[in-house]
Amino acid sequence: MTSIADLCADLPVVRFEPGGVLLAEGETSGKLYVLVDGAVEVVRGETHINTVVEPGALFGEMSILLGLPHTATVRALTACAARVTEDGPGFLKSHHDVSHQLAQLLAQRLHGVSTYLVDLKRQFEGEGGHLGVVDEILESLVHEQRAEFTPGSDRDPGY
Repeated sequence: MTSIADLCADLPVVRFEPGGVLLAEGETSGKLYVLVDGAVEVVRGETHINTVVEPGALFGEMSILLGLPHTATVRALTACAARVTEDGPGFLKSHHDVSHQLAQLLAQRLHGVSTYLVDLKRQFEGEGGHLGVVDEILESLVHEQRAEFTPGSDRDPGY
């Protein structure tokens, strides 16, 4: 199988110095980035989510697919390079191989989250309070079929 990095090899490369912002939380850019080299951090609010160094990693896909502003800031930790398309939605619609691999990646993420939630459910089954909602979250993730997605939680309605 050809990698996402290979499938995006024709996209222009942009370079970022440390501290450079690829995507800003709360903004809508329509851009899709594919990491070529370097390290970036993903930050949501004041919370560091992840450091990414894997070439071929995608950024901006959630915003593009859900039609929402970026849910996190992606910032260069080191000098880095990424391939970019200014029209992420159009690119995904016209590049079926990339879209298919992205669907697989998102399915893997969902599987990981679902597995984690099942483990939490087993550990805290019968508990009251906020841990009791794990079952509701798991049910929603597994069976949600609405065409329109509304993000949010009671603690953070914006996400």
